[in-house]
Amino acid sequence: MKVVILAGGYGTRLSELTDRLPKPMVKIGELPILIHIMKIYSTFGFTDFIICLGYKGEIIKEYFSHYFLYNSDITFDYSAPNKFTVHNTDLAAWTVTLVDTGLDTMTGGRIKRVEKYVGQEDFLLTYGDGLIGDIDINQIVNFHKTHGKMATLTATRPGGRFGVLSINEKNSVTEFEEKVEGSKGFVNGGFMVLKPSVFKLIDGDHSTFENDPLQTIAKQRQLMAYKHNGFWYPMDSLRDQQYLERLWVSGTAPWKVWGESKSNTMDGDT
Repeated sequence: MKVVILAGGYGTRLSELTDRLPKPMVKIGELPILIHIMKIYSTFGFTDFIICLGYKGEIIKEYFSHYFLYNSDITFDYSAPNKFTVHNTDLAAWTVTLVDTGLDTMTGGRIKRVEKYVGQEDFLLTYGDGLIGDIDINQIVNFHKTHGKMATLTATRPGGRFGVLSINEKNSVTEFEEKVEGSKGFVNGGFMVLKPSVFKLIDGDHSTFENDPLQTIAKQRQLMAYKHNGFWYPMDSLRDQQYLERLWVSGTAPWKVWGESKSNTMDGDT
C-alpha cells in the first residue's frame, strides 16, 4: 500500500522558518519533520512513498538525492569503483517518488495529480508538514478493511484548529466541517486510508480535499473515523516546533516508534 504525503503548502503560519524552507523540511532534532512522519509509516512496513511537492519542492528533491550524505556515516572503498558502505540508515528500503504538483494547487488537486502513481489500490494519505503522533498505522489499515467504506481518517481531540467531525456510535463520520475555532470535539488528525474511488470526487487543482471531497464522502456515509486517544500534535507555529524539539531532545518523543537502523553496503556513484 502506497503512502501519499502532502508536502506542497506555503507554511505561512510558521513563516519564521518557511521563508527559506518548505515546512516539511523544518527540523525536529536532526531530522526534517517529513522524515519523522515517513519513519512512523516505515516502522509498520509501509515504505513506498509518493510526496506531493509545491512550494520550494526543489529543496525536498535535493535533500533526498543526497540523503545518505546528510544522514549517515559513509565508508568509501576506493579500491573498487563506485563502492561505498552506508552506516546507520534505513532509507535504503524506501521507495520515494517526488511529484511536482504545482505551486498553488490545493490539497485535493495535489492528490488528483498523483493518481497515476497510486494506481487502482487503496492508499494511505497524510500531511507532511507536521502532524505527528504515536499512531499505529496497522490498526488504522485493519479498521479500514473491516468496514469496507471509501475513506478512513484518524480522529483526535487537540482543540479547534482542524476540521471538526460529527461521529455516530458506529464510528461513521456523519458531518465534516473544516476548521471551526474553539471546538472541543474530534478533529481530523490526518493519517487516512482511502480507496482509489476518491479520485473521482476531485475536480482539479482548485479542489481542497478537506472541503468538497471529504464533506461529500461524509454525506454519503462513506467516511469512517479511527479514534486515536494517544499522543498527537500539530506543528502549526514556532511555539509548536519548539515544544516538539524539547520532547525530542529530552528523549521523550512519543512518536518515535522506530528502532535502531542497520548498515547497508551499496554500489553508487561517488
